[in-house]
Amino acid sequence: MENCMIRNTGYFLTIFFLAFISFAVTCSGTNQKDNVDRLPVVYEDVRIGLVVDMGSMEGKLVTTSISMALSDFYHVNNGYRTRVSVLSRDSHGDPLQALAAAMDLLQTEQVEALVGGQSLLEAKNLAELGEKTKVPVISSFQVPSSLSLAKYNYFIQATHDTSSEAKGIAALFSNFDWRTAVLIYEDDDDWRESIQPLVGHFQQNAIHIEYKAEFSVSSNEECIMKQLRKFKASGIRIFVAHISERIANRLFPCARRLGMMEEGYAWILTARSMNNFQDTNYLAKEEMEGVIGFKSYIPLTEELHNFTLRWKRSLRLEEVVTRMSVCSIWAHDIAWSLARAAEVAKLPGLSVYDLLEAIPESAKHKGLSGDIKFIDKKFISDKFEIVNMIGRGERSVGLWNSGSFISNRRRRLSSTKALETIIWPGGSTRIPKIRSLKEKRHGKKKKLRVLVPAGNITPQILEVKTDFKTGVTAATGYCIDVFETSILPFNYEVEYIPWPGAINYKNYNDLVYTLYSQKDKYDAAVGDITITDNRSLYVDFTLPFTDMGLAVVTAKDKSMWIIFKPLTLSLWLTIASFFILTGAIVWLIERHDNADFQGSCFQQIGTLLCFGFSTLVFAHRERLQHNMSRFVVIVWIFAVLILTSNYTATLTSVMTVQQIRGLKSNENIGFFSASIAANVVNDNPTFQGPRYKGLKTADDFTNALRNGTISFIVDEVPYVKLFVAKHPSEFVIVETESVTNGFGFAFQKGSPLVQRCQEKSQS
Repeated sequence: MENCMIRNTGYFLTIFFLAFISFAVTCSGTNQKDNVDRLPVVYEDVRIGLVVDMGSMEGKLVTTSISMALSDFYHVNNGYRTRVSVLSRDSHGDPLQALAAAMDLLQTEQVEALVGGQSLLEAKNLAELGEKTKVPVISSFQVPSSLSLAKYNYFIQATHDTSSEAKGIAALFSNFDWRTAVLIYEDDDDWRESIQPLVGHFQQNAIHIEYKAEFSVSSNEECIMKQLRKFKASGIRIFVAHISERIANRLFPCARRLGMMEEGYAWILTARSMNNFQDTNYLAKEEMEGVIGFKSYIPLTEELHNFTLRWKRSLRLEEVVTRMSVCSIWAHDIAWSLARAAEVAKLPGLSVYDLLEAIPESAKHKGLSGDIKFIDKKFISDKFEIVNMIGRGERSVGLWNSGSFISNRRRRLSSTKALETIIWPGGSTRIPKIRSLKEKRHGKKKKLRVLVPAGNITPQILEVKTDFKTGVTAATGYCIDVFETSILPFNYEVEYIPWPGAINYKNYNDLVYTLYSQKDKYDAAVGDITITDNRSLYVDFTLPFTDMGLAVVTAKDKSMWIIFKPLTLSLWLTIASFFILTGAIVWLIERHDNADFQGSCFQQIGTLLCFGFSTLVFAHRERLQHNMSRFVVIVWIFAVLILTSNYTATLTSVMTVQQIRGLKSNENIGFFSASIAANVVNDNPTFQGPRYKGLKTADDFTNALRNGTISFIVDEVPYVKLFVAKHPSEFVIVETESVTNGFGFAFQKGSPLVQRCQEKSQS
């Protein structure tokens, strides 16, 4: 019994010992595994330099946005083996200090990309540095997309599409039938350069900028009021403003005090202005009621809402009222793109070139600003929200994208009908009407002082007469009829002032220069004034209202020998030779067996000639007996058929349209001494000499062509058509060439009447 118990006890001890050993081994393995899991993960560090003005609100917002964006990115993508770290430097708003800070980051911290460039000069400095050091420079600030920045291969920019925005504002003007405006912009390189696309699109769409005004941050209220009074007195009611928040806070209160924020006025703000108005105080916003503006479109998504809430909680208490700016949202998306690019570039072994090349591919994602587009080294935002300032806030009235307006219900239209109702200044919903021409101001007609060339030789085109008793000048003719028809809707009182230079047959360059040099005396010039590049340097022309080009006129050819003109003498002789040759060949074949080709010598010669020439009209009476002679005749008759058809067509052309021919050595060319043709002759040594004769009157033309003194007359098409219409049986136009631009009305440079008059004259 005892032996049995001893054996059982030993058995249990053995089992217990084995279990203990197994447990110890298991614990040891688990502990080793835990130690392995707790080993630190080594990430590849990609250093990015951030150079901003830490004292500015924009600098603070961008810095916070980038920091939060990277934190969010690596929280979502914690498996990435790279980590982007941001090293910040304060530029204090000075471009030189920004450059020095960037150089310090490159030298001491070996950063592999730079983010910064809050102004155009600062962006240029950093771009130049990036080009020399082969380091990408990225700007999320609203620096104008300048040609001077496009040359830098290492400069990447986040910006809105200024060309698309300018096209949208021009479309807004066209749909509202606004043709003139005042352009107000900030007196700073950044703002001046970024307004150029809008100026260009206005010119393309025939929208006249009647006045331009520059205001700087140092402009006081007195300076602003002075300019606004000038605009109000001129009757202009449509304004486009491209200004910062600081200037807007002074401009709009001044405009309201002058009554320029009432019904009938319209104010349009550019995207750069509206994007900067995020922080405008409430009192200033109340002064802007009725203003409409373009803003870079940021879709209201749940991601943006959540990020904004967390972003606000990260600010100090006094900054909580600040809303996220467009630049800070762009900075968020740039930070995500940089983080993706760093991972794509596969550190270690990362080169700057790899990072630069990886950015475009890494930009293909949806960020807080929407679908990101990377085009020509730019993160482009090409969609714009159109907002209407109401009370202390703003109301979206539609979108502009890809050349069309889009309503908030996503209806796409090419016109402003897609937009919601706009509340204009003064609380009105009626679209302000343009009043920039001054013609209806105070219900009085404005006098338009028009130069007309006196002494014109073609009264049907222009005739000027002055009543010496009253001193009143009257003008008639086709030019005057077209001009008065085009100017009639604008309620102008036209005063015609004769220009005596035309009496002495001086060219119209002097007339154009008189208009240009005496702006206080003359508003326009009307007459047979040819549009030329040289004259357009001094005045603005309407589109031509007459036929363009020069024409050549000559006396009609009444010679009885005109029937021989379709063919040359050598061709006539060749044809006659073939007639004789054909008759001779047939005679040689037929004379032995055919009695029709026999007889005396004179009879056979007569038969030969008669048979050959009778084939012309297919009237030969001789019967042919040999197949060879028949073949010869068939071939010749086919050739004759072709010749007669060609001759008939050419003769018809000659008798209906007389063609210009080469000059003979004893023939001369005439031209009107006071026309554009005279300028060509006088300015070109090739046309100098006795063969080119200047004539002064229509009678001189007629007599010279009749007596053969000149063979051709070269002049502008309107003159030549009138001349030929007067003598249709004697003279004919033989050629025209579009080498001149026709007649146009000349106005002072920048006159708004140019567009209006040409619209009426063309219709």
